[in-house]
Amino acid sequence: MIDQLYRKAVLTVAGQKTIENAVRARGWGMAQRFVAGETPQTAIQAVHDLKKDGIMANLDLLGEFIESPAQCTQFADNVITMLDAAHADGITPYVSIKLSSVGQGKTVDGEDLGLTNARRIIRRAREYGGFVCLDMEDHPRVDQTLMQFRTLVGEFGGQHVGTVLQSYLYRTEKDRASLDDLKPNLRIVKGAYLEPETVAYPQKADVDAAYRRLVYAHMSAGNYVNVATHDESIIHDVQMYALAHGISKDAFEFQMLYGIRRDLQRNLAAAGYRVRAYIPYGRDWYPYFSRRIAETPRNAMFVLRGMLKG
Repeated sequence: MIDQLYRKAVLTVAGQKTIENAVRARGWGMAQRFVAGETPQTAIQAVHDLKKDGIMANLDLLGEFIESPAQCTQFADNVITMLDAAHADGITPYVSIKLSSVGQGKTVDGEDLGLTNARRIIRRAREYGGFVCLDMEDHPRVDQTLMQFRTLVGEFGGQHVGTVLQSYLYRTEKDRASLDDLKPNLRIVKGAYLEPETVAYPQKADVDAAYRRLVYAHMSAGNYVNVATHDESIIHDVQMYALAHGISKDAFEFQMLYGIRRDLQRNLAAAGYRVRAYIPYGRDWYPYFSRRIAETPRNAMFVLRGMLKG
């Protein structure tokens, strides 16, 4: 409950325009800890830097509140530009997209624009042997996202498209089981949106317990699972579960955020585990930066010290 109150307080303050303007004016140097620059080129350099430590990458073009169909299609074009740039630089591209950013919920020529643009992105990624993860958003979008995920797996195959499930939603364990026929590649996260208690567990202990159940169930079903957490107790428990059940290190990976727990990422990779860092980039970095600060007081203190130093 305390964690939830802290997060809500930080996000409320961060949403004030005066605070946003102050951070944008003085905070880019600090944001660079969590955001790999504003262009595909800076993001690709981050991929190469991580590769030296045996860490893979998941690239994400930042962009929120994209409203018009033209903006959504342009955003999809920008993602495709990144796919092209990564391929040209010798990288097999792995990217994440929010379906809302590419038009989910907007009908153009009789079809959902998000689905149309997702097809374009996945088609290009498939040409390069790459992968596209469909991020999960707040709970009203879950049904449509899972429906579109099922459609896209049917068209492109599970080796080129995956999605995300959030352990803090009551419904998620049933959602996971409903996808087993697809043998899906799933990223399991705890969840970062401010959801009401009617749909989400309010207590951290319940969220963590659900997280473990989801990972174990997906592993036991023989599916590839992306364990997206910095929680060392969960990471240890997943390692022990895999060892006890004879699950290969190649059957799952740990995913973490760019710039957070770099030591843990390197240590896991050195121990032979697959590790992937989520690398955000782009000019629309402030909302993402705000959510990272809201995750823990440690991140907030990092920013405050930086701003006081000027």
